[in-house]
Amino acid sequence: MANDLIALVPARKGSERFQGKNLTDLNGHPLIAYTIDCALRSQIFDRVVVSTNCQLTADIAVKYGAEVPVLRPDHISLSKSPDFEWVSHMVNEVLMLNANDLIAILRPTNPLRKPETLSRAFKVYNSKHGIDSLRAVRPIKEHPSKMWRFSELGEISPFDSGVNEETNAPNHSSPFQALEKLWIQDASLEITSVNTIRKYGNISGKRIAGFEMPSHEGFDINYPEDLEQIIMLSHSNPELIPSIRPRRKESRENS
Repeated sequence: MANDLIALVPARKGSERFQGKNLTDLNGHPLIAYTIDCALRSQIFDRVVVSTNCQLTADIAVKYGAEVPVLRPDHISLSKSPDFEWVSHMVNEVLMLNANDLIAILRPTNPLRKPETLSRAFKVYNSKHGIDSLRAVRPIKEHPSKMWRFSELGEISPFDSGVNEETNAPNHSSPFQALEKLWIQDASLEITSVNTIRKYGNISGKRIAGFEMPSHEGFDINYPEDLEQIIMLSHSNPELIPSIRPRRKESRENS
């Protein structure tokens, strides 16, 4: 029996940085709709499931073709609730998945993903034998070696106190090009297995494959200015924002 591939889309109501961001309008559609549509168009998932604590979000998710089996309980919908809580809830209590089933976490704040990128990520995941998960990353633009801490006296000290072997200067005074190349995690994609979740009690496990997401596809909307930026960029590149449509008609009673 083939393992199932499940897309999980988290859409908690109550964002502190951008109120109502999951349903905010982007080119005539709610933001969450772009992630649902991308997952469906990739044709690699057996199910596209949304986890939300908001009935309105659930109704919109269904309209665009996703499943919402239940609403997420309030006690795992807090601003500081870790992802593992809602993922475990969906995997073990709602969907009752098998150990070898795979899930992809696709956050609704990344509307520029392409279906073919999701397919490519799963090919990378399947090619890495023995890994526990895959996570999207991108090269950093601000290096941690250039970061500082403030003391109570208002003085600063370097976050990285090391000395660069190439320049023989403190890392914080070395050129960016001389510092270790680093990547930052990208919120747009995580792939893991049910077995990893149950074995380690987290999403990632111990062995994590990196997947470099094309930069614009990892564009993350977490603040109102992020939305303004993507709209501005789309003016010069109309193809940037995908063209989507609802997949399920409303009933006559709701029309």
